[in-house]
Amino acid sequence: MTDIAAAGAFLSAATPSESNTGPAAPKLVRMRSFGIGEGSTVTISIATGIAILLLWWLVAQSGSVPHLFLPTPAEVLASATAIYQEGYANGTLWEHVSASLTRILSALGIAVALGIPIGLIMGLNRWAKGIFDTPIEFYWPLPPLSYLPLMIIWLGIGETSKIALLTLAMFAPVVLSAQAGVRALPIERVNAALSLGANRWQLFCEIVLPSALPEILTGIRIALGVGWGTLVAAELIASTRGIGFMTMSASHFLATDAVFVGIGVIALCAFGFSLIMRLLEHALVPWRGKS
Repeated sequence: MTDIAAAGAFLSAATPSESNTGPAAPKLVRMRSFGIGEGSTVTISIATGIAILLLWWLVAQSGSVPHLFLPTPAEVLASATAIYQEGYANGTLWEHVSASLTRILSALGIAVALGIPIGLIMGLNRWAKGIFDTPIEFYWPLPPLSYLPLMIIWLGIGETSKIALLTLAMFAPVVLSAQAGVRALPIERVNAALSLGANRWQLFCEIVLPSALPEILTGIRIALGVGWGTLVAAELIASTRGIGFMTMSASHFLATDAVFVGIGVIALCAFGFSLIMRLLEHALVPWRGKS
């Protein structure tokens, strides 16, 4: 009897009663992030830029490359200061920058105004896709310099030919991105809106356009990159103003430091446009990358 009581006391101590401990608390598991995660890369980018500048300075100072081909950062900075104060190639720095910005912004406005509606229609209607797809796919892989002579023959050597060349270069990415945004729309979302009584206009404004907007903004960013790459070629057509004209004019006189200044100005302008587009994406499509 004593042994039975002792065994019962041992089991009671080894197995705590549910009334004393209560239900087990749930264990929270933190999901592992995928890709770059949510951490900021600003510090890494700044460190990389400093490392590139340091490497540039070391190579230029070592004398392994003549300064005619690779000036030091100090020489480029001095040239930039002189160009800012005195101008270059019969124009001030602001005149060259404003001429280039006017051309690329005009071309971007035309490309966006025409490209987004055409791309959306191509994604919604097979007849529109069949009509516009052939000419776009024909000229889109061509480098802009290949149809530059046609722009000169048809439109002359004025501003019209330059803006037309930039517009053609930026038009295709905008169209194709808008079409891709519509084609990527889940059919379940469309059916849900129709089952709730949405008409065609509501379906387009509330479902199709917001769903395609992230792809459209990405296409505009790509178009801007293509546009800045085409700008130098466009400003070779009898230009007297423009960043590309200033850079090419400096190259004719082997003024490598001024060429670096022109490249830097183009890079700063392109970075500014890219930053504006990123801020626009955060404002218009804050849900992107959150699901």
